[in-house]
Amino acid sequence: MKFQNKIKQLTIVLLTASIAVGCASQQKQETAPKADKGPSASSVAIANAKAAMKKAKAVGYLWRDTGKFIKKAEKAAKGGNEGKAVKLANKARSQAEMAVKQYYYEQGIERALPSMEDTGMAYSVIKGDSLWGIAGKDGVYGNPYQWPLIYKANSDKIQDADLIFPGQEFDINTSASDEEASAAVNHAKTRGAWSIGVAEESDKAYLAK
Repeated sequence: MKFQNKIKQLTIVLLTASIAVGCASQQKQETAPKADKGPSASSVAIANAKAAMKKAKAVGYLWRDTGKFIKKAEKAAKGGNEGKAVKLANKARSQAEMAVKQYYYEQGIERALPSMEDTGMAYSVIKGDSLWGIAGKDGVYGNPYQWPLIYKANSDKIQDADLIFPGQEFDINTSASDEEASAAVNHAKTRGAWSIGVAEESDKAYLAK
């Protein structure tokens, strides 16, 4: 009888210990911090668009559709459509920046009003970005092999095409000709060996063309 009681007590102790371990494990999983992936491309683009819109509003030259584009961008981002969100946000930012330039132009300040051919946009580099990744985004070129276009348009800001930094502001040439796009793709595919920290001779030759 005493033996059976000891068996029961031992069983209760083991069950209690098992439950305690399970609860501790679950609590550890629930409180484990999530990895910081940094801001999304759409959130950065929307923030930049809002900042540009604020400047346009400050000088009283805010265009009617700028705010609408930002709202559409936020809606697209909420729905998980990063490419569409970035594209709409960049369009809003471009409008706002053009509105400010128009203000300076009409005030007689020596700043040129963008021509109809000036259809570029800006991109803010975030953690984890690369020229390859940026070019491949739907809101940019949708083709990673066109990264040399970004490199050439920002050669004054990029010392090494394989090394860019968060916070850098890149101009995106959205009006590149078919010939320029083809040359960029060809360079990306035939670039040869590369190393981080130095500008490759093949890249220098591409910029010189």
